[in-house]
Amino acid sequence: MDFYTESLKKHKKYSWKLETVSKVPLENRDDLSTYYSPWVAEPCREIAKDKSKVYDYTLKANTIAVISDWTAVLWLWDIGPEAWLPVMEWKCVLFKRFAWINAFPIVLNTKNVEEIIATIKHIAPTFGWINLEDISAPRCFEIEERLKSELDIPVMHDDQHWTAIVCLAWIINGLKITNKKKEDVKIIVNWVWAAWVAITKLLLLYWIKDIIMVDSVGTIHPGRKDLNPVKEMLTNITNTACLLNPNSSECIIWGLAEAVKWRDIFIWVSAPGVLTQDMVRSMNKDPMIFAMANPTPEIMPELAYEAWAKIVATGRSDYPNQLNNVLVFPWIFKWALKNKVRMITDDMKLKAAENLANFVKNPIPEKIIPSPFEPWVVDCVASAIRNW
Repeated sequence: MDFYTESLKKHKKYSWKLETVSKVPLENRDDLSTYYSPWVAEPCREIAKDKSKVYDYTLKANTIAVISDWTAVLWLWDIGPEAWLPVMEWKCVLFKRFAWINAFPIVLNTKNVEEIIATIKHIAPTFGWINLEDISAPRCFEIEERLKSELDIPVMHDDQHWTAIVCLAWIINGLKITNKKKEDVKIIVNWVWAAWVAITKLLLLYWIKDIIMVDSVGTIHPGRKDLNPVKEMLTNITNTACLLNPNSSECIIWGLAEAVKWRDIFIWVSAPGVLTQDMVRSMNKDPMIFAMANPTPEIMPELAYEAWAKIVATGRSDYPNQLNNVLVFPWIFKWALKNKVRMITDDMKLKAAENLANFVKNPIPEKIIPSPFEPWVVDCVASAIRNW
């Protein structure tokens, strides 16, 4: 299938992807009087007396805002708010399709951190949750943390947490297939975006300790003078041999080709074709390659397998093992909204990843995590927070 042409055709055909649909009958004067003027004043009075009753009488209980400033749009970069709207619309469709949650796409025409925070705070009373989408690092960290502390509803940055959960689920099953221990594996993570910072933190919580991070310049290490505050923080938790002895042979201060040697797992979202077959061959036996660049990954799966990769995953739906955080976010949101969960903790994220991995009873290289269309995936993910 020509996915490029087909995508344009379907988006044009279904340009009105979302609509407002009334769930109540409005057939006569009594209906109009009861639901609207004058008796709509009754729920208004109840909410005015007790603000928490807004969850009983309005859509807030099952409605979220999907909000973006369009600064981290897939591989497209800065394309403008209007051009980012199709992705936002379809994210809302996914919420409805998989978890029956109402979601509104809101694209902001500003990149100013203070304006973004102020705007979201102004519209927050309508929503039960704020889902931040594709906001570039390091700004996304400040925006999320500020909103978490200043709002009385949950706030999560999609690109960080949901992607991290799915990625950890991959690794858990990848370790089963390759018979490697989490305490022993060596991981290289590239392109220090929001998602990969969250992935690295979750891997460390899972007790995977040997992690190297690489950006467009080279490895992240304490000797670099060009690091922003987020990357400086990462020097304390990755490439840790450099903290003990910067001159040690275990302190990795090279570029990608050297840093990838003798690694077990490659996690990458950067640019097409940057990982060569020779680089894959320089990794440890049975390497796992998670190459997420879209539409063209860092290395095509067939080339990676030819070079002796054991497991290959991409961001594409036309290959096995697609990383898609739709496996996580709809159902966690659904359960959290239903039970008024204020915050998704690290323990919940770890449990969600383990549940997702364990859903596949006998993982194989061609299938390491389930499809979002499989029955009962919703329950296995939702149970990660149901029991807290």
